[in-house]
Amino acid sequence: MQSVGVIRQVARYPVKSMQGEALPSTLLTLQGFEEDRRYAFVQAGSRSSFPWLTGRELPELLRYQTAVEKSGTPEVAVTVTTATGEQWPVDSDELRKALEARSGKALFLLRDYRGSYDVAPVSIISRQTAARIADESGTKENPWRFRPNLLVDLANGEAFDELKWVGKTLRIGDKARIAVTEVDERCVMITLDPATGESTPSILKCVVQQHNKCAGVYATV
Repeated sequence: MQSVGVIRQVARYPVKSMQGEALPSTLLTLQGFEEDRRYAFVQAGSRSSFPWLTGRELPELLRYQTAVEKSGTPEVAVTVTTATGEQWPVDSDELRKALEARSGKALFLLRDYRGSYDVAPVSIISRQTAARIADESGTKENPWRFRPNLLVDLANGEAFDELKWVGKTLRIGDKARIAVTEVDERCVMITLDPATGESTPSILKCVVQQHNKCAGVYATV
């Protein structure tokens, strides 16, 4: 068994495209990290394979803060604080109507215990990769741009070495094991500042032109 790195941050994103939470520890199940992406606002009229309302359609979503209570129980509750300071339960009509007004789209709230994932329930990127992209794009390093569940500091590796993990199994902690299934092909989401929602196109341009669109990997449990 070979040690490939140290986990520097564990994060979950209770509502798709809203702010994530850094956690000291959390439960990992077959469906991913507990309460990760369990809620999503869905565009009622969408016929695409990605029907959710995300930062692509409404960048300010990245500024909406989430707080989870009674995680992992039938009474789980998520509170959302909007970019302008209003605070509502995630399942409230007030929040849905506010998002409809801001986006101009009819929405409904989906809670899926399996999670609303683009590809797979666990996403990983190395600190070295995030740093390399920042350096090459002339931007400030910020791993939150990539919305990973796990930020890994590679033991002896270099930026983008996590792409070589595809097809391999990683052990996390004493018991958990994840199978790395594919590389993460990036989209416009990484151009959006997670604190402001402002776009920096040079970040995606860097990843597309210099790294074949790939940064980080996906895994299943």
